[in-house]
Amino acid sequence: MTQQPALQLTAAVLDAPDPRELAGFYSRLLGWPVGRDDPDWATVRPPGGGAGLSFQLEKAYVRPTWPAGPGDQQMQVHLDIEVDDLEAAGAHAAAAGAVLAEYQPQEDVRVYLDPAGHPFCLWVSTG
Repeated sequence: MTQQPALQLTAAVLDAPDPRELAGFYSRLLGWPVGRDDPDWATVRPPGGGAGLSFQLEKAYVRPTWPAGPGDQQMQVHLDIEVDDLEAAGAHAAAAGAVLAEYQPQEDVRVYLDPAGHPFCLWVSTG
C-alpha cells in the first residue's frame, strides 16, 4: 500500500467577469486582505492562515440563476458563511455589495448574491 501524499486545500476558486471586483467584495465581506490583485487573477486570504478564496477571469462568464429553472445557467458551487447574528450579517453583506436573493428556502439561512451573481448563504449555528 502506498502512502497518501500530503494534500492541503488552499482556496476555492470562483470564475468572474472581473476578478478584482469580486476580490474587493469578499475582502469587505469577510474582512480578509486582498493578496494577488491582477486583472485575470485575484485572491483573499484569512489573516490567521487557512484556505482562502481566489477569483479567475472568465471572459465568457454567464451569471448563474438561483434557483435555476430549466435551461438556466446553474450555480456550480456556493459558499456557506456562519454568522453570530443573521440580521446584522445580512446588513453587512448588503453594505459590502451583496443582494438578497428573492427566493429564501429556510427561515434560519439567508441567501445572498455576490456582485458576479454567485449565491452564498449566511447561517447561524443552532448548536
